[in-house]
Amino acid sequence: MRLSELLRGMDWKGEAPPFDPEITGITCDSRAVQKGNLFVAIRGGSSDGHRFAADALEKGACCVVTEVSQGLSHEITCSDTHDFYGKAASAYFGHPSRSMTLIGVTGTKGKTTVTNLVKKVLEADGTMVGLIGTIQNEIGSEVIHAENTTPEAMELEGLFAQMRDKGCRYCVMEVSSHALIQQRIGDCFYEVAAFTNLSHEHLDYHGDMESYFAAKEKLFSRCAKAVIGVDDEYGRRVKADLPKLAGRELPLLTFSSGAAGADLCAKDVVCHPDRVSFTLLYQGEERPVHFHMPGLFSVRNFLAAAAICLQLGLTLDRILPPLESVQGVKGRMEVIPTGMDFTVITDYAHAPAPLESALQSLKETVKGRLICLFGCGGDRDRTKRPLMAEAAAKYADFVIVTSDNPRTEDPDAIIAEILPGLRGWDTPHITISDRRKAIYWAIQNAKPGDTILLAGKGHEDYQIIGHEKRHFDEREVVAEALKTLR
Repeated sequence: MRLSELLRGMDWKGEAPPFDPEITGITCDSRAVQKGNLFVAIRGGSSDGHRFAADALEKGACCVVTEVSQGLSHEITCSDTHDFYGKAASAYFGHPSRSMTLIGVTGTKGKTTVTNLVKKVLEADGTMVGLIGTIQNEIGSEVIHAENTTPEAMELEGLFAQMRDKGCRYCVMEVSSHALIQQRIGDCFYEVAAFTNLSHEHLDYHGDMESYFAAKEKLFSRCAKAVIGVDDEYGRRVKADLPKLAGRELPLLTFSSGAAGADLCAKDVVCHPDRVSFTLLYQGEERPVHFHMPGLFSVRNFLAAAAICLQLGLTLDRILPPLESVQGVKGRMEVIPTGMDFTVITDYAHAPAPLESALQSLKETVKGRLICLFGCGGDRDRTKRPLMAEAAAKYADFVIVTSDNPRTEDPDAIIAEILPGLRGWDTPHITISDRRKAIYWAIQNAKPGDTILLAGKGHEDYQIIGHEKRHFDEREVVAEALKTLR
């Protein structure tokens, strides 16, 4: 692709450049520049790409794009390089997302489960569907490793291109607040955009809840239809803001696990240790549902997925059977088989609200003790550490405070910042900084009827210690620990 082709329809300043090189790729990382690449200088949290624009040209970049001219020979300026990079990546791959129906899901909790559920429904008749998410990316049954919930622009558009070329009709994707702020999603336009909920998370990046919320709302400026959960105040605010965000009235479906007035509601909810049953209400119809994931939040995830599929034009008769056939999503309230008289569940809950929600739901079904094992990530939002402890102490019968991904922090120092949240509660607890040893302790001290929630890792099969990613799969650790009982 020639530079002149890429610039068509793009927002850039000045006259057409007197050069028109062939572009071999686009990058915002000066370390990754290869001959013929277009380098886009982006200001990030820890560095400014403008500092490396001259280096990029020396490494063989055919042109650099900046917001403030660096006085370089092959340079184009624009008002917003984040926006330019996302749209340029889309143009480079031939705007691949335009050949598919996009579904975007945002919110703090539920994105992974909801996107996986929607994919299952759309695939039920053999349709090829792509998925972009936290656990992994998928093109039909092909699994592609994922580093971020929403990939950076060139990776994202490259995935879209693969999906297009392999015949995907739909792409269901988690849309993170980081991606919306950093404009990683380029010129994507979503047939359906969904909001699940919002709670304390990522404040180390956004600073406060209002900024976090404002980032999430950006998704609804680029969609044709909306689905919104109205069980929390932020969902109700998105609903109220929707005409302003979209610039017009949007077709909207709301969902709730109990609130009157939502388009999709649930009643007669019965929670079991490994599943949930309820009656779904929609447009005067009542449908019995048996869903193989535990917890009240699983009801909300089910309703969100159903609402999205309804907005895509599917009927309940088409939607409900594949949803009820789902046996679970990896790392999302996933029951780890033990063959014992106690239950072990792993879940990705790594913020106060998701942890409280998971424990509250489990508390209703546990016959023995509810044991919560959790830690907090290093080099991340420190304000949530005592709040995690409060959430655990509120519902658990016993708390094990351990390590998560300590990164460059001392695990014991992280635990020291968690423990103040247990003050004022009479919930017994222990601290074991080595997560493997903590899981062994939980298994070896479990009693009949107990439920052990391993919170924070979920689908992750690693721990980040220092700058090293070490293999650590809780399913394997549980299996190892169980052997010590036999």
